[in-house]
Amino acid sequence: MNSLRYGLLWFIPLAILLALAPFISNNYIVQQATFVCMYAALALSWNFIGGYTGYPSFSTSAFVGFGAYAGALLQNAGMPMVLAWVFATIFTGIFAACLGFAILRMKGHYFAIGSISIVEIVRLIAASWSSLTGGGEGLNLPIFRGGPEYAGMVFLYSFLVLMLLAVITTVIVDRSRLGFGLRCIEQNEDAADMVGVNVNASKISAFVLSAIFCGTAGAISASWVSYISPPDAFSIVMTLKVPVMAMLGGAGTIFGPVLGALVFVGIEQSVLSRFLDYNQAILGLIIVFLIFFLPGGLLRISLFQKLKQRITKPSTPEVKS
Repeated sequence: MNSLRYGLLWFIPLAILLALAPFISNNYIVQQATFVCMYAALALSWNFIGGYTGYPSFSTSAFVGFGAYAGALLQNAGMPMVLAWVFATIFTGIFAACLGFAILRMKGHYFAIGSISIVEIVRLIAASWSSLTGGGEGLNLPIFRGGPEYAGMVFLYSFLVLMLLAVITTVIVDRSRLGFGLRCIEQNEDAADMVGVNVNASKISAFVLSAIFCGTAGAISASWVSYISPPDAFSIVMTLKVPVMAMLGGAGTIFGPVLGALVFVGIEQSVLSRFLDYNQAILGLIIVFLIFFLPGGLLRISLFQKLKQRITKPSTPEVKS
């Protein structure tokens, strides 16, 4: 509980600051605040399978793209935008549940390779099924009315709500029997099964949780951009970015992915934007650095730990002699 209180001490002001961005800054800052909320939701989503369960999933873009196309097709069929987002989330969860029954039989690097293969398979289907998805030409969506400033505010708050829902879900899972089971699986899957953890159900639940917020984010981002295509919707770079954010802040923690997303957006704007041709190479170097030199993430380095202990340390009353 102390760790939750410590996290809320900086997360609540951050959420308020993000919500106030349209009123205290320009359109560029609003855009960056929107990216922070979107990436935080994606990193929190990945955290269920990659952080708590310890499965190195690289299928994030498959779920983002699936949700984007589901939402786009529903909107183009005449469904209201927000309702299309809801159904895109449901369809993505069903897709992840069906996929989880097969892919979660693999472990370690086999699972990692299998999960990243899903992204390429779904991308090829979207690129080939031109009668439904538009193929390589992509799909156009209805342009959001109200002007760029109003649209920026709407989509910022949409991603902010999604981030808050992901945080609330993470807190619930972290304090629940499911969270305990996922941590047991991360430590030793065979031992978890022996002590009564339903390993298969827990893994599938974590995999579905790692997909539904991605599906919603994909549907919202498709409406935001008003256009989607297979290379953009199923981006391998996005698949690499999201685990980096979670590990940067602290995989397996409640607020670590949020911190990682915030720091990563700053790094991306200051460093990666200047080396567009070497994005994937730089991301690979960051992953190697995190694994070898910062395995616990920013929230577990000594400075943050000391600050956390100072804030959460209970005060002891003085005893008068």
